[in-house]
Amino acid sequence: MMGADGSADRSGAIPTAGGRVAVIIPTFNAARHWAALSAGIRAQSLVPDQVIVIDSSSSDGTAELARSEGFEVVVISPKDFNHGGTRQMGAEYADSAEILIYLTQDAVPFGEDAFANLVHTFEDTEIGAAYGRQLPREKASAIEAHSRHFSYPAKSSVRSWESRQVTGFRSIFFSNAFGAYRRSVLMSVGGFSPDVIFGEDTLAVARMHRAGWKTAYAADAMVRHSHAYSIAEEFRRYFDIGVLHARESWLVDHFGSASGEGRRFVVSELKHLLANQPLLVPSAVARTFAKYVGYKIGRRERGIAPRLKYHLGLNRQYWSR
Repeated sequence: MMGADGSADRSGAIPTAGGRVAVIIPTFNAARHWAALSAGIRAQSLVPDQVIVIDSSSSDGTAELARSEGFEVVVISPKDFNHGGTRQMGAEYADSAEILIYLTQDAVPFGEDAFANLVHTFEDTEIGAAYGRQLPREKASAIEAHSRHFSYPAKSSVRSWESRQVTGFRSIFFSNAFGAYRRSVLMSVGGFSPDVIFGEDTLAVARMHRAGWKTAYAADAMVRHSHAYSIAEEFRRYFDIGVLHARESWLVDHFGSASGEGRRFVVSELKHLLANQPLLVPSAVARTFAKYVGYKIGRRERGIAPRLKYHLGLNRQYWSR
């Protein structure tokens, strides 16, 4: 909410660990993750007022499992799923909540205070959103584990519009795998973009910073969540990121290129692998090349036929609309 002078208006911004909290989880064929996810939610010291599952017509009984837990279930057609639009649907459904916690179906709360520690950040009335730390899953490779340790360090931080001058694009890094929003602030900046290929969280956070709100990283609010992407999947994922940056060019204009962060990641990864699993260095180099090429092609996606983009990207449903 903005004041007459263009600054963020804090009146009526209720922080609060005592306010209503809703957990929102988009799902699709999540039965294989359900036992761990449900147990993680049930173990939390902060009991959410609502757990809302938005299920894309799963065929493995996901909706039934969620209902058996007493969770609220909204079923949508798979063709209607969109990273931004579906999460915005959840925000609108949870219209009495003050804090919205988003999880993905494969993110398992770690420890009993994951929710409480994340919500605690909103006691600072200037915070519009906060995300937690993602730990690598058990049996993760050195490449997979390094990615999580690099992106989700042990030290908490707070970022703002001014942070871009120091950390550039990193200042709007965020993850809806385990991220929370002050609902009133999310809605005041337009909510999640209804039709976006990737990065609905980044877009929302960028708008918050531009409007004068701050965002937080809570290192003591943790989930287990990581992926063993193949080299082809790394290419496709970075193709999608390139598409996002091409279609939302204001992100790069205002917050700078992500290339500096990318170089820092590569150097860190090589040092980590050389010290721990040097045999994985060739794979890491191939992945870096795949990411670079995928991103560059994605930035030029307007000249590519939709049918080809369907095969190039990770979020194929976006191109099948």
